[in-house]
Amino acid sequence: MSASFWQVGSHRIDVSQRSLVMGILNVTPDSFSDGGEFADVKTAIARGVAMVAEGAGILDVGGESTRPGAAPVPADEEQRRTIPVIRGLREALGDTVLISIDTMKAEVASAALKAGADIVNDVTALTGDPAMLDVVAESDCGIVLMHMQGEPQTMQAAPQYTDVVAEVGAYLAERVARLAQMGVASERILVDPGIGFGKTLEHNLELLRALPEISAAANRPLLLGVSRKSLIGALLDDAPPEERLWGTVALSAHARQAGVAVVRVHDVRENVDAVRMTEAIYAS
Repeated sequence: MSASFWQVGSHRIDVSQRSLVMGILNVTPDSFSDGGEFADVKTAIARGVAMVAEGAGILDVGGESTRPGAAPVPADEEQRRTIPVIRGLREALGDTVLISIDTMKAEVASAALKAGADIVNDVTALTGDPAMLDVVAESDCGIVLMHMQGEPQTMQAAPQYTDVVAEVGAYLAERVARLAQMGVASERILVDPGIGFGKTLEHNLELLRALPEISAAANRPLLLGVSRKSLIGALLDDAPPEERLWGTVALSAHARQAGVAVVRVHDVRENVDAVRMTEAIYAS
């Protein structure tokens, strides 16, 4: 791995030997896999507490779906969905877990950080809202920068690359450098190759084969989100999202072997087991 530490507020996390598992907590009615399941605040908080009990080190709260073709959500509605959940999780769990806000909007990110979130996870790598750079620069939060070609409404229409690995790596390196110009320490940043975000099946497979190279290009550890995604269905006889658990588990084990720092998943316990077994086998 090209870098070993991730600084999230006062937490200095060594990700060289042990991955974190990030539990996905979508409080949306239209996410591709679990839309509507946790839209109620009490249900969402209970799900978050359960994921921590299963081994999640981070909870990623999202109030706007970024599935292909998803419609945008106004900032006030996104806050209505997410902020009470973040407050409730912080009250229920104290400082035992990191909380991430999955958003493209500076207004939502700022409100989430004030409510107790520790991390901003932005699928636009802080390019979707010009004010987002200022929000993270004025905070000590952790940051996740993801690569996406296009935008959620159109990203899967006709994705094209000359060299997907080189282009994704260069883009993420440029974004890390841009934040450095704003005074944001690179140790606060993880990078995400954006599996499924403006990529074909073959693009996704090329990126999964080259995870260490992408990390090296950006000189930062990786977050990988592949849970229940369509590439798994495409490779496993058109399995629907609810039947993609074991494909996800296999990719989580591969990710840990490749040095990925954080795996972002819906099904926490099974993926924690896969990651921990892989670490035991490959421990130096």
